[in-house]
Amino acid sequence: MIRKLVAASVLTLASGHLLAAECSAEVDSTDQMSFTTKAIEIDKSCEQFTVTLKHTGSLPKAVMGHNLVISKEADMQPIATDGLSVGIDKDYLKEGDARVIAHTKVIGGGEKDSVTFDVSKLDPAETYGFFCSFPGHIAMMKGTVTLK
Repeated sequence: MIRKLVAASVLTLASGHLLAAECSAEVDSTDQMSFTTKAIEIDKSCEQFTVTLKHTGSLPKAVMGHNLVISKEADMQPIATDGLSVGIDKDYLKEGDARVIAHTKVIGGGEKDSVTFDVSKLDPAETYGFFCSFPGHIAMMKGTVTLK
């Protein structure tokens, strides 16, 4: 009888972990100017979501730096264009840009950075994406962010 209770308790605990939403994602970036994923899915039950960006290359950030910026899809290119004038010290993002939902800092080879944001900032009726704002990188380094 005790074995059955222990087994039932273990199964209940295990299934609870399976049902819990994953409220984080890890994205790798490379010296070949690419992200290892093209989609980030966020469960609607998450209150906060954390994205960790890793740079698995070896080049320094001044040469092949990457960041990860989340915004509405329609705002991605304008944000990247506006950020060109502010430079690497400001992560190629205009300070206080309300179109930016979240962003990591620009990192170089072997580095990583994380950002956590409030999921309530996302409107289920809107289309979101992520991109790298380093000059020219948005052409190859972008993906979708979906609230599911």
